[in-house]
Amino acid sequence: MAGNEIRPIVKLRSTAGTGYTYVTRKNRRTTPDRLVLRKFDPVVRRHVDFREDR
Repeated sequence: MAGNEIRPIVKLRSTAGTGYTYVTRKNRRTTPDRLVLRKFDPVVRRHVDFREDR
């Protein structure tokens, strides 16, 4: 299936070291490198960077 190859499911792991993760999809054509998003970590109760973990 070609749809799964272009938009794979990736885990976003918290950089705060809490082990909290988000799961999302990304487009490999527009974002070929590792994804970094600033999202809320409920363990530390603040917004931190979440980096793509494969």
